[in-house]
Parts: sequence; C-alpha cells; structure tokens
Amino acid sequence: MGNPLFAKKPMNMLLAEAQETGEHTLRRALGPVSLTALGIGAIIGAGIFVLSGLGAHYAGPGLMLSFVLSGLGCAFAGLCYAEFAAMIPLAGSAYTYAYATLGELFAWIIGWDLTLEYAMGASTVSSGWSNHFIEFMKIFHIRVPLWLAYDHWTALKVAEKVIARQMARAADPTLVEGTQAFLQKVDGIISANSPALVERAHTLVGAPHLFGMEIGFNLPAFCIALVITAILVIGIKESASFNAGIVILKVSVVLFVIGLGIKYVNASNWGHDWSSFAPNGFSGVGAGAAYIFFAYIGFDAVSTTAQEARNPQRDLPIGIIVSLLICTVFYILVAGVLTGMVPWNAVNIEAPIAQAFLDRGLTNASHVIVLGALAGLTSVMLVMLLGQTRVLYSMANDGLLPKSFFGAIHPKFRTPYKNTMLVGFLAAIVGSLTPIDDIGKMVNIGTLLAFVIVCIAVLVLRRTNPGQPRPFRTPWVPIVPLLGIGFNGYMMYKLGWVNWMRLLIWLIIGLVIYFAYSRHHSRVTGRSTQ
Repeated sequence: MGNPLFAKKPMNMLLAEAQETGEHTLRRALGPVSLTALGIGAIIGAGIFVLSGLGAHYAGPGLMLSFVLSGLGCAFAGLCYAEFAAMIPLAGSAYTYAYATLGELFAWIIGWDLTLEYAMGASTVSSGWSNHFIEFMKIFHIRVPLWLAYDHWTALKVAEKVIARQMARAADPTLVEGTQAFLQKVDGIISANSPALVERAHTLVGAPHLFGMEIGFNLPAFCIALVITAILVIGIKESASFNAGIVILKVSVVLFVIGLGIKYVNASNWGHDWSSFAPNGFSGVGAGAAYIFFAYIGFDAVSTTAQEARNPQRDLPIGIIVSLLICTVFYILVAGVLTGMVPWNAVNIEAPIAQAFLDRGLTNASHVIVLGALAGLTSVMLVMLLGQTRVLYSMANDGLLPKSFFGAIHPKFRTPYKNTMLVGFLAAIVGSLTPIDDIGKMVNIGTLLAFVIVCIAVLVLRRTNPGQPRPFRTPWVPIVPLLGIGFNGYMMYKLGWVNWMRLLIWLIIGLVIYFAYSRHHSRVTGRSTQ
C-alpha cells in the first residue's frame, strides 16, 4: 500500500481526466498561436523596460550575454515542462507533474509554492502597473495624490525620494539627474534620515488619518486587478483575445525601441575587447543574469492552460518553446541597443530605456515606452491570475481543497469563477497595501523552486515509467534536466537567506493546511487505501 503521503496519482487517472468533456469541464479553445501569445504575454513585462538598467551596471555591455545565460536556465526548465505538458495535458502545471512522479506531499508543496509565484506575482505586477499608470497620467498633467497611488510605506519612500532629489539639486546644481553620482547623493540624503526630510515627506504625502493612523491605498493597483479578474471570469477565449491584442501592442513597442534605438547606437560603447565588453568579468555577467532572470518569469504559465488547448500534445511544447525563443531574441536586441546608446556606467537605473530616449530629446518615444510597459504588465497579470486559478482548480479536483468552491465551473462561461473572484480580490488587496519589493523576491524564489522540481520530476519519470508514451521528449536527458537544476538552483542560492526563510515559513503554513484538511479529503489516497 505504501505511505499515503507519497501516493502518486496514477497515469491512467490523469489521462482519463484529460479526456473529460461537458459543461463541468474547462473549454478547449486555444490553438498554438494563442498559446505562444500567452507565453509572450507572461514573459515581456516591465522586466525588459526596467530591470535592464540594473543588469547593465553589473554586466556592462555584457548584458547581452546575461540575457543569453538567463534564457538558457529557462530553456532547460522549459524543455522539461514541455515533455510533461504534452504527456499529461492537465491544468495543474508543475503541481500535476509532481503528483504523477514524486507523490502527494511533494505535489501539495509545489501547488502551495505556485501560489507564491502566481497570486503574489500578480500582486507585484499590479503594484508595478500602478507606477507606470501614474507616469502615464503625468503626460496629461494629471497627478494622483501619493496616498492613493501607493501603499503607506511606499508612499513615504517616494515622498522622501522626491524631497531628497530637491535637496541634492539645491546642494550641488552641477549634478546631472539619473547619473550614478546624482543617485549616490540622493541615497546619502535618504540614509541620513534627517527630521526635516521626514517631516517634509509626511507633508507631501498628505494622507488622511483613520483611527489615528495615516492611511495609504494603491487605488490603480486595486482597480486593475479587479478588471483583469472580471475578464478572466467571462471566459478563456475572451481572455486569450484580450491578451493577443495587448501582446501585439507591446511587441510593437519593443520593435519600435529596437528600430529607433539602432539609429542612435555608438558601437564604441560596446567596448573593443573582453575587459571593456564585460567590465566586471564573467561574475558580473552572472550577477546580471541572476537579476534580470525575473524578466523571464511566466512562460511556465502556458502549461497551466493544458485543459483549454485544442491539441495540447502538439501545441503546448510549441507555445512554451517558441515564446521563450522570441522573447530571448527581443531581450538580447534591446540590451544591445541600450548599451550601445548609453555608456554602461551612465545607464539610468530607474527607467533605463525611457531615459535613454529622453536624453536624445525623443520625448514622444519615451511616452510610447511607458505605454508599452503598461500593456506589458497588464498581460502579465492576466496570465499569472489565469495560472493561479487553474492550479487551484486542479488541486480541488484532487480533493486537496474544497471542490464545491475551488472546483466550481460557471455553467455559461465554463471558467472556475468562484476561485477566480477570490484570487483576484486577494491579489488586489495585497497589491494595494504591501510594498512591491518584498513580494517580488518571494515570487522569484518560488518560481525557481518550481523549475527545479519539474527538472527532477522528468529524471524520476524516465526511470520509473520509461514506457509511457511521450508526444514530446526532452532532448539529451539527463544532461538538460541536470543543467536546469544547476542553473536555477544557482539563481536560488543568489537570492540570499532572508528569502529562503520566507519560503520556509510559507511552506510550513502550507503543510499545516495539508495535514489539517487535504490529507483527509484526497481522492488519490482515498483510492489507494480502499
């Protein structure tokens, strides 16, 4: 009988679920183009428009290589995802794959961990969307009060930054905004934390008081999360069409950046030998890769839509691999343009690409880039919330969560509407009340753990079930999965012990729920103990 904690979900049970049809199942409406668009929708977000600046300060013009390195880490994991997605075309992504190979306890851990990636990821992105929306409104001279534009702690930080910039300009008018020297001066003023700075910051925020406490509520983040939730409840086909429209818009913006930026590239900025191309050596390129890796997060969400693909065995591997390839090429080109337009040590950290165009007097181009980042973040949020609701739906189907709520399918829209509304509302609340940085780092470590487990699962299943038909086979096993484990494990290590502790606490909370509820309601162990 074996230990029920490690009960595996039998392959025939998985494949029978994949064949189910009718009004209580998800609608199969997605083809290879929609799936590739969902992949691009999840990958190209603010990462390309924002993180490239910090990456350049680590890697120099070698940022192009950093994107290759990160892309390789994702590609190895992506090839492993593709084998499973074709073999087990069910909605649960890494959760379902772990259930088939490593057993129920591992499946629960990865399902709980994916919540960290998708729901918290959507919260992070809603907060980032809000920042770009506020920038976009400034074009029309509309200013949102700080206490309605950010959570309380971020509003104070932003106010302190504004005041510190004013103080820095007053102290030394020769400093140029956006340069390293200017930012260091601003950081110095903020870290001194003078009473004058704090008082002026509170005045600038101008927050109302509730029960004697200042309040801050990120209204744009809250609203966009609810709008995306409504679109997801209405249906997968409508969601995919909305996503495809946004993907066309943001790919156009990326092509616009590359096409216009090439005219302003000065090849000498790329350096003339290895030491000027990668000023901090290979370790700088590696550090750049670990940082910008987060620009790639999301391609795995394609595999959560397996039960909504018309021909999952053929189309899911196409969607995962083609979207990764397209985005890697775009990223390398954008990195080349950015480090060619601006010497790497003068790249603006906060808004690198928009600032590079502003420095050339191309104001309208920088507005287009802000619009591209807005569109980018909108579709990332859509795909992350979509991924989260499909994982919860799978867990409810297996009895690990209450099926009457998490597995309920709307009779008309054929979407898991109850869990979609709950997840969307929680993402809206978290995104509007908590600082973005902390949630973001938790998302990263959660994602990398999922990648490592999927790579391990491919190795396990090749040994335990070699005869199972595999419409798509990961090439060069065991080399590809081992490289996936190595690359992604290394990036987890680079995230530091604080994030490891957060991950551990999160997993402990999950285990309490598992032993209190899920273990007693599991359909699989119910079968195995009968």
